Amino acid sequence: MKRTLYAASAIAPGQGFAQKVRQFTPNWFAVTMGNGIVFLVLAALPWHFAGQMTIARTLWCFDIVLYAVFAAMLAARWVFYPETIRPMLHHPLQSMFLGAVPMGLAPIVNGLVIFCAPHGGDGVAQLAYRLWCIDAIVGCAAAIGVPYMMFTEQSHAFERITAVLLLPIVAPEVAAASAAVLAPHMDLSTARFMVGAGYVLWAISVPLAFSVLTVVFFRLVIHKLPHRDLGPSSWLTLGPIGTGALGLLTLGQAAPGAFAGTPLAAAAEAARELGLIGAILLWGVGVWWLATAMLFTARYRREGLPFNLGWWGFTFPLGVYTVATFGLYRATDFGAFAAIGAVLAALLGALWVLVLSRTLRELAQGKLFYAPCLVAVPQKMTA
Repeated sequence: MKRTLYAASAIAPGQGFAQKVRQFTPNWFAVTMGNGIVFLVLAALPWHFAGQMTIARTLWCFDIVLYAVFAAMLAARWVFYPETIRPMLHHPLQSMFLGAVPMGLAPIVNGLVIFCAPHGGDGVAQLAYRLWCIDAIVGCAAAIGVPYMMFTEQSHAFERITAVLLLPIVAPEVAAASAAVLAPHMDLSTARFMVGAGYVLWAISVPLAFSVLTVVFFRLVIHKLPHRDLGPSSWLTLGPIGTGALGLLTLGQAAPGAFAGTPLAAAAEAARELGLIGAILLWGVGVWWLATAMLFTARYRREGLPFNLGWWGFTFPLGVYTVATFGLYRATDFGAFAAIGAVLAALLGALWVLVLSRTLRELAQGKLFYAPCLVAVPQKMTA
């Protein structure tokens, strides 16, 4: 005999797979972002050691599997539990992580040309280009759609504002930096399109991100630090700065080759120099935000910092800032950038090991599949 039950949305250890799908949140894509930036930093190291690229390639393959699983679970939630999508879109915190969906794909796309292009030929480049187009489109959709939901449907208050608001906004500039990595592997026509689109994506994201940083700064002055559950969000401020610097630098380096022999050749040469100057300026801005993030974290640690998937916010922003630092070292041959980058890379590695181990432990205990946006949503179950 069948009967209808309504259960609360909280998750208990030992829940079935269907419940994990229902409670799956976009926060999980922050895991692929964190893993992705680790193998990109490994590949960008200015020094080489035995097994370096093998480790990076292994992490890239692992990231592909993770992303495929997470994408399938998010799609399954959309198909089998459509009543849970609207609460997610209206939730002022959960919806922000929709920006992690395209950002988690970008390192995988970069990995295609870094690890496979030397041996895979034109087919790999074309696959990377198609995936990049998807990444850019979804990134723009998040950067426009999620703020639209903020303005029209969600409930926000100034004292609750944190750097999490940056997540959907930063997605286009991550795609912009990725465009610069892919462009040298494309034919000239495609390369020109990607570099031009990269600058547009950068312009969509970076100025808006700095307006959010201004609001976050003012909120910190008035209302002090956010609750400790949101402690890792203090590192998210480094994301648009590091990615913005990396985008300017790499787009400027890709532009001369893409536009050689065209009326824009002179402008492309100027873009290389302006990109270097702009990247250094943004990198300098990042020094301040990095220092404050470290001070905030030290304070939170004394108070006790409970684990959640937001801890992956320690990794990606620091990682892109590290890659930008190594990029500046290669562009300037200034040894200080190499030394600072080495320290940042070591810090990233330590944080990645810590966060990954805690994630695996909490996952084994069944504590991570929980969607706060569904607390008030009745769940229909058949017994």
